[in-house]
Amino acid sequence: MLYYVTKVAVTALLVVLISEVAKRSTFLGAVLASVPLTSVLAMLWLYLDTGDAAKVSALAGSVFWLVLPSLALFVALPLLLAKGVNFYAGLVVSIAITALCYWLMVTLLRLYGIEL
Repeated sequence: MLYYVTKVAVTALLVVLISEVAKRSTFLGAVLASVPLTSVLAMLWLYLDTGDAAKVSALAGSVFWLVLPSLALFVALPLLLAKGVNFYAGLVVSIAITALCYWLMVTLLRLYGIEL
């Protein structure tokens, strides 16, 4: 149980750290957020939990393919906010666009025989 609490605490601490840094410098916050800390932590926790490098490799490969559609959020949200769309509405629309891009990517990858 302590292990799971540690995993949650470390992961949450990183998210809070990024948001606090971003309050002072959006550039530094963006640098920290753009580093794949979440993916690295997920791979670390997966390896520590299973000891299975093949699972870590599969996770890393899937993350690679899904990074591209995730970028849609970072394009859509600033564009919507610049157009004067309310933040929460813009966030919801951006997430919906991103979900659609994920679906499109997974569908396209399946057409080429790549299963995530």
